[in-house]
Amino acid sequence: MKPLAADPRLAWDIFCRVVDNFGDIGVGWRLARGFARDHQLAVRLWVDDWNAFSRLCPQALAAPGRIGIDGVDIRQWRDPFPEVVPAENVIEAFGCELPQSYLLAMAACEPKPKWINLEYLSAEPWVGGCHRLSSPHPRLPLLKHFFFPGFVPGTGGLLREPGLLAARDRFQADAVERAAFLGALGVDRVPPGARVVSLFGYENPGLGAWLDACADGDAPMLLLVPEGRIVAGLTHHFGRSEAPVGSRFARGALEARILPFVDQDAYDRLLWACDLNFVRGEDSFVRAQWAARPFVWHIYRQDGDAHRVKLDAFLDLHVEGLDEHPASALQGFWHAWNGWGDMASKWKLFAAVLPQLLGHERRWSDTLAQAQDLTTALVQFSRGRVQ
Repeated sequence: MKPLAADPRLAWDIFCRVVDNFGDIGVGWRLARGFARDHQLAVRLWVDDWNAFSRLCPQALAAPGRIGIDGVDIRQWRDPFPEVVPAENVIEAFGCELPQSYLLAMAACEPKPKWINLEYLSAEPWVGGCHRLSSPHPRLPLLKHFFFPGFVPGTGGLLREPGLLAARDRFQADAVERAAFLGALGVDRVPPGARVVSLFGYENPGLGAWLDACADGDAPMLLLVPEGRIVAGLTHHFGRSEAPVGSRFARGALEARILPFVDQDAYDRLLWACDLNFVRGEDSFVRAQWAARPFVWHIYRQDGDAHRVKLDAFLDLHVEGLDEHPASALQGFWHAWNGWGDMASKWKLFAAVLPQLLGHERRWSDTLAQAQDLTTALVQFSRGRVQ
């Protein structure tokens, strides 16, 4: 194959297959925008599920197969894969495996692209020892590097845009802006003294028990539920056959509203506007931590409860510095939400310590923000710099 060195090359190619609805492409899209917006780098994002991407970026519906948004060239990853010049840096997100023709084109480039396998986020102790390790391709003259996001020094950090936390603080300090934002989503009134909670999760067999516990609670709760997989369980629990956007449910102390699916920037503001956030997967999990509010993580389920190791590794790290009682209540409810424990009793204990957790989550977010963000870490790694 003829070398491609004389052809124009982009700075970054990102390949992403949609596995978990929006978690994988959510990370890929934030990363691509970060390269383009914050580092002024030319980037191309390849995504296989155009419909899933179009939920995050409705503009894509008008241009199936290819569109430019926020300085990013987004293309649908199809078979057969088109003949393109590989970028100087190539991200294989979450082990998605590059097209064979693209690998051959990479091998023909001089200099060779820096090939990076961006791994899933984990707090497990072994991650730091594997971060930035490399492995040669078995047949081609290519070297793959493994890059691990993480919560501690020695990892790649987390996605965080410049100015994100300052914008959060301004929003959370402005009651008028918060009310206007919720009003634009159809939430015209927050009951006086209500705990405002966002709910974004997978299907959950314990959902009904939790909703009943909330309805029987002493304080009012406003539950905001963006369109997604958990809405069917909510609808069933309240005896409805369907729940379009704008639907309202009420029982006892609980009021629930179905919200439209929003883009990533609006979802950030939703998390900032709430007192407690239920999140899932990876992308919303990280954004909840930047919200500096108490949160609950619905981790992606794996066979044999293998995901519990990952969940507990994060919990062990996250509760450091907390007193024993709130730490135990947090861990207990997270376990219950993920299928290991009695939902109603664990919720009562968790709800009681939420005021104590608010300061802890702010300190946790501030500590994470001291580390370099993932996008910058990748840029520096691509240029041969050590973090």
